[in-house]
Amino acid sequence: MPTPTHLAAGALHLASGPTNHLAEGLRLPTNGLDYTILGIYFVVVLGIGFAAKRSVRTSLDFFLSGRSLPAWVTGLAFISANLGATEILGMAANSAQYGVYTVHWYWIGAIPAMVFLGLVMMPFYYGSKVRSVPEFLLLRFDKWAHLLSSILFAFAAILIAGVNLYSLAIVVEALLGWPQWVAIVVAGFFVLAYITLGGLSSAIYNEVLQFFVILAALIPIAVLGLHRVGGWNGLTDSLDKSHGSHFTTAWGGTGIGSDNPLGANWLTIVLGLGFVLSFGYWTTNFAEVQRALSAKNLSAARRTPLIAAYPKIFIVFLVMIPGLVAAVLVPKIGTSGSGLQYNDAIPYLMQELLPNGVLGIAVTGLLAAFMAGMAANVSSFNTVFTTDIWAKYVVTDREDAYYIRFGRLITVIGVLASIGTAFLASSFSNIMSYLQTLFSFFNVPMFVVFIVGMFWKRASVKSGFWGLLAGTTAAMVNYFVIYKQGIIGIPSDQGANFVSAIAGFVAGAVVMVAVSLFTAPKPAEDLQGLVYGTRSPGTAEPPAAGDDAWYRRPALLGWGALILAAACYIPFSL
Repeated sequence: MPTPTHLAAGALHLASGPTNHLAEGLRLPTNGLDYTILGIYFVVVLGIGFAAKRSVRTSLDFFLSGRSLPAWVTGLAFISANLGATEILGMAANSAQYGVYTVHWYWIGAIPAMVFLGLVMMPFYYGSKVRSVPEFLLLRFDKWAHLLSSILFAFAAILIAGVNLYSLAIVVEALLGWPQWVAIVVAGFFVLAYITLGGLSSAIYNEVLQFFVILAALIPIAVLGLHRVGGWNGLTDSLDKSHGSHFTTAWGGTGIGSDNPLGANWLTIVLGLGFVLSFGYWTTNFAEVQRALSAKNLSAARRTPLIAAYPKIFIVFLVMIPGLVAAVLVPKIGTSGSGLQYNDAIPYLMQELLPNGVLGIAVTGLLAAFMAGMAANVSSFNTVFTTDIWAKYVVTDREDAYYIRFGRLITVIGVLASIGTAFLASSFSNIMSYLQTLFSFFNVPMFVVFIVGMFWKRASVKSGFWGLLAGTTAAMVNYFVIYKQGIIGIPSDQGANFVSAIAGFVAGAVVMVAVSLFTAPKPAEDLQGLVYGTRSPGTAEPPAAGDDAWYRRPALLGWGALILAAACYIPFSL
């Protein structure tokens, strides 16, 4: 949901976040070579922004890259937008604390929803030619559902961008010694510069670069970490002895009524995470969907999340292994006896294992990941605020150049607002739980409105607004009243987020059905391409040259990803 979420968001994120203060002893021994690598990265980032500026001639170019990008580019940008450093550090922390349970946020909590987006929902999004996720609600329901969803999304995007900025500031302060305000200003400036210059194209091409930089940072940490503890067998043997056999299994201890540190059983994992939170994030989060909408045709748009699903399946190993290694090397990590928090897993391994040069790449990878997460939210914010709020309800019918100028202005405002919300994030002790709380508030209610409206023709015009409002309210009431006030005992913030997501989904669906029974449905002729069973305009287009090749068929890519993700569970379920 962010992520994510990541939620993401990106994925949907959990457990101990990276932005609780890191241990003071983790200052990295960087030298001139490391800073040279970092400097080269920033120069390339700005160069991409200036290069992309030349292609911006219309508002469609600025906000959706002119719908011209190939699937492999949008696919890598799709996964990079989710692969923020809050996920990297947070998932490694989660692995150090909870072990192999982390795989659920990838194989159940991401892949099915990404496949559903590509196979089922993208024909409606792309075929209807909408410029944003909220605009689809305008076509399916009415202006009230559209306006409410636009405001909620814009608000959430700024909050999540702020999380990325604050996370970056804390990590950079701990690892490099930069003051927090310096890290925030530097990162904010570079994101602002390349998005303002080149719009979405600049953000996307930078995200492709950032994807490979992030991999270059994570692979040496995972490989050298495994070598330090005697390979995979040495790692699992040590963890079985120190943490018990459930620590290295995916489903051990998750029976209903069983007690486990995660505070969740298999049912809440499958329903709360695997369905409600996951589908809510991946299918309606415009920071992700925007990348698919920028693809050059419907086939490329459908393949965008499907291509992204394959690296998503395996990235879990690059964030989980460092966390598991840290749990072996520092047996009391997370306790007062070690001096290290779970959040310190990857920074600790960077300090212990990486030589200068490789260390510079790792630091650059972390900064790239933070900037990717922030840029995804800022670029989606400027699109929604400009096209869905300003152009629809404030200043209408102006020339196209006006909206490009306003889009650049609102990007500046969005970055400044993100800096403000970065310090709001500091009031939460667990940033990953904070992110998933945001996903349960904003993404899940929007998902239920989409799913009911997309699959039930009888869903009335008014039901979209009231379903969205009811779902958001129910999720917030569950979290702030029922959970925080202790009315019902829920063992953890993570468990509370699962329950909030389910409450929001159920409340939104019930209210939509009730309102639909007493209000008029939309005329059938107005639902073409918006409801399952009607023909989307995009499906009538003949496939572009080469798109009919067997290896580009969305169904093959989608089912292949599902089967591969399910197969990955087998070694961890025995």
